[in-house]
Amino acid sequence: MKRRDFLTAAGLAGMTGVSSLAADADSAGGNREYFEFRQYRLHVGSKKKLVGDFLRKVGIPAMNRVGIGPVGVFNAMYGPSSPTLYVLLVHKSLETVANSASLLMADDEYRKAGADFVNASLSEPAYVRMESSLMVAFKDMPQLIVPKQKLEDERRIFELRTYESHSIKAGKKKIEMFNEGGEIAVFNKTGLSPVFFGETIVGPQMPNLTYMLVFDDLTDRDAKWKVFGGDPEWKKLRSNPAYKDTVSNITDIILKPAAYSQV
Repeated sequence: MKRRDFLTAAGLAGMTGVSSLAADADSAGGNREYFEFRQYRLHVGSKKKLVGDFLRKVGIPAMNRVGIGPVGVFNAMYGPSSPTLYVLLVHKSLETVANSASLLMADDEYRKAGADFVNASLSEPAYVRMESSLMVAFKDMPQLIVPKQKLEDERRIFELRTYESHSIKAGKKKIEMFNEGGEIAVFNKTGLSPVFFGETIVGPQMPNLTYMLVFDDLTDRDAKWKVFGGDPEWKKLRSNPAYKDTVSNITDIILKPAAYSQV
């Protein structure tokens, strides 16, 4: 096979996977959301504040107007070194995933109020680079849950956990463990509060899944994980040979929300 033909076939295969997941989401009643998770690599110094100010004043309101939201914005408490800003976008369908840039640039208020950011020059860029991954929500938790701490304007922290698998089959089996196996239910029963569960369909280190939990603080986190670890249902589930060797690497990041975060 010629190299060009191979690359074309590989690209079509990848798109087939995304289309299949989109069809699965639609067949589940059309209510499974898509989560776009961005990491902005920021400049050190005066430019570091520019992205946050833009999101707060212009970017998030504009994204909400085109149907993207809620939008979460976070800084790392424990995890990759700064300057990095984490941004979570919730999409109701793939339409806003594919067309968000065009939709935003068609918004007069976005272009005018955010002119310094939108029209940043080559010599004075607003940020270094932006990396992004796309996830589809698990069927047993099809939509993001805005934490009660946010609704009640209380302090909170988030734990973002990514589970990598050595094969697609193993990755799907771990997702099954959360859904049909009942791990999500055990989370809820033991006091762990999920914000979202997502299967990565485009992004690095695939196959993987990512989920986010919310806590009052680190003391609350440690106490709730201890209850979960001692739960009889969890002990039985984790000893089930059907789910053995489904995760090969775990990344764990503790995040603090920005004051203007909608999550």
